Amino acid sequence: MDTKATSNKTLWATLLVAAAASLCCITPVLGILAGIGGIASVFSWLEPFRPYLIGFTVLILGYAWFKKLKPAKADADCACETDEKPSFWHTKAFLGVITVFVALLLTFPSYSGIFFRTAATAPIIVEKENIAMATLHIQGMTCSGCEQSINTALRDKPGVIESRADYQRGMAWVKYDKSKTGSADFRDAVEKTVGYKLSAVEAGHK
Repeated sequence: MDTKATSNKTLWATLLVAAAASLCCITPVLGILAGIGGIASVFSWLEPFRPYLIGFTVLILGYAWFKKLKPAKADADCACETDEKPSFWHTKAFLGVITVFVALLLTFPSYSGIFFRTAATAPIIVEKENIAMATLHIQGMTCSGCEQSINTALRDKPGVIESRADYQRGMAWVKYDKSKTGSADFRDAVEKTVGYKLSAVEAGHK
């Protein structure tokens, strides 16, 4: 019984650590989808620890599989029944389910784009002299999910033609109609809609 209890604790610990490793990537997407402005930065402080949390998750999960696949030692002095069927919660099938769920959590940034709606394909008519470019310096982006959130929030602003964010450089480039939008709208999208910090807006493409 103690072994089974320990096994369950190991699995819950795996889920907890995996969730912690993914929160900084999931919350921006949830914020955009649910229309809850400003929640992206709540767990951004976890981002520097993400590689360690992922490593710890893999370590715990590996240990759980090792214990599950390790042949049980026969006890020569035990005359107790050993044919009792274990509950689903203590089977390899359940561990497999946990493993798949953990993998989905840890790889969330790679497929987070599927949760965002497809951008409108209707042509945008803009006077040539009104087309402008801006470079946004953004603090708090941690993964490709953050890029998707920033791009979606910016493209929702009337007058924004294109948006491309890069979390590794902490920047986003916006092509827009300067007669309809500008820095104030960009700041609103980045800080109020998503929850990151827009530290500077520069004219042109840097």
